[in-house]
Amino acid sequence: MAEALLEIRDLHVWYKVYGGMLKVLNGVNFTVGFGERVGLVGETGCGKTTTMKAVLRILPRPARIPQGEILVHGRNVLQMNSQELADLRGHGLSMIFQDPTAALNPVFTIGQQLYEVIRYSAGSPAGRIKDKRAVALHALQEARLPDAERMLASYPVQLSGGMRQRSCIAFAIATARDLLIADEPTTNLDVTIQDQVLRLIKELVTQKGTSMILITHSLGLAREVTDRVYVMYAGNMIEMAATPELFANPLHPYTQGLLASVPRLTGGGFAEGIPGRIPDYKNPPAGCRFHPRCPRAFAPCREAMPPYFASGDGHLVACYLYDNKRRRVPQNG
Repeated sequence: MAEALLEIRDLHVWYKVYGGMLKVLNGVNFTVGFGERVGLVGETGCGKTTTMKAVLRILPRPARIPQGEILVHGRNVLQMNSQELADLRGHGLSMIFQDPTAALNPVFTIGQQLYEVIRYSAGSPAGRIKDKRAVALHALQEARLPDAERMLASYPVQLSGGMRQRSCIAFAIATARDLLIADEPTTNLDVTIQDQVLRLIKELVTQKGTSMILITHSLGLAREVTDRVYVMYAGNMIEMAATPELFANPLHPYTQGLLASVPRLTGGGFAEGIPGRIPDYKNPPAGCRFHPRCPRAFAPCREAMPPYFASGDGHLVACYLYDNKRRRVPQNG
């Protein structure tokens, strides 16, 4: 990739808690190109949202970043002052949060909150438009909300879950953005509304040429929406590839386990699961963090975190099974 909009290098995030430190992110590397749609998939609790909150520097106060870089347009977010951060959040990056009920203030109307978003984006052309109402109405219409005039005067409690999520999408697209981060935007919605919201997000980012990161635990959603996928486990990026390549040729045992866990419409019995659970971040295992659950683990997996091994064009996997010096590359199947 010649030039990256977002590049995360060796990012570590720890949380100070009673009795010690939770070492959640363990050297994350992640890249998003201009106009690219990237998926970030993994189990709940693996560090997906923590990674993206670190990008926006909105981690909760107990969080610490002992090392790493987060570069947006080549500038390190971790070294930005308050004004530079305001500019970044105002018109550089935006995020659709997982729970729209928590993201919206219940005591203000949708219009009042949307006007604040537009005013806050003072660095963008929309932020300088006097008629912010027109900009707000346009954003709500783009988000496919019926009767945008009524929406402006409505409180969040008066809207359905799908409408609240569409309102959050309108907040994210009201002004020009370089990168849209969608954090499991369909989690609390029924299946038909999920499809509508996903199609809407995909359509909007395509029309506007905006880069997008889709955070999800569903490989099916990532397959439908993204160009490239990162698989994350316990604070590490363990596999990354173009979306068609990842689904056609999953390499890491964890990725293979995730795919095997997806129910099949053709039947054939119950989908398989992955035994065990994500490790305790206060005392994570040495070596590869997946090795206690991995059916193919061997000695090197318990000794040191594996580096990335290349397998084809841009397909990287952090697994010693693909280290020719230690073990012959296995056949999938």
